[in-house]
Amino acid sequence: MSQQQRRPWIVGVSGASGTPFAAAVLRGLLAAGESVDLVVSRASRLTLLDETGIAFRDGHWREDLRSWLARGADGKPHTFDVDVAGVRHWAAGDLAAGPSSGSYPAKGMLIVPASTACVAGVALGLSKDLLQRAASVTLKERRKLVVAVRETPLNGQTLKHLVSLDEAGAVVLPASPAFYAGATHIQDLVDFVAGRVLDAAGVPHGLYRRWEGELGGGSRG
Repeated sequence: MSQQQRRPWIVGVSGASGTPFAAAVLRGLLAAGESVDLVVSRASRLTLLDETGIAFRDGHWREDLRSWLARGADGKPHTFDVDVAGVRHWAAGDLAAGPSSGSYPAKGMLIVPASTACVAGVALGLSKDLLQRAASVTLKERRKLVVAVRETPLNGQTLKHLVSLDEAGAVVLPASPAFYAGATHIQDLVDFVAGRVLDAAGVPHGLYRRWEGELGGGSRG
């Protein structure tokens, strides 16, 4: 695909716990043949290191991304085989990056997971880093923005920020797994949330069993 034809999904990873959700969304996008522009915030790198042991480095991002996406939600390495050729990485501090401009071609943006600090920054239009700036651009250009907030409990101020995002046109999608799909492993629960994010973006996937109106269908495998 030429650079002129490329129209990626921007994926922002903020500092909330839940890096397996981001990995599952990225794998789903790539499996669907989508191009991805990736922004990993500085705070999320600490979370990623804590949850996976992987240090995400700008200078070695392809190697680190492969290691991250190959890891299952249970922490086992080499669980998945992922081709990251469709990914372009932008440093979180690069406010001159492509996604900082509305003229940059993008389908929309998925923030997975979204911390309460990230939610506040986007709702208030702070644009303190590329992740927040890209989200603000996505809203002003009326593109799809999915915010997978991962925090509990939520205080009143955060709820107000989420309402503001909803009113601005974003999809507020709490990282809340369901159990009707017959989950038997932690990866199933992670994939359900990732699948709902992709549903909101209109990206086809096979990450979870869909409800078909039959009680007990999930428990029968």
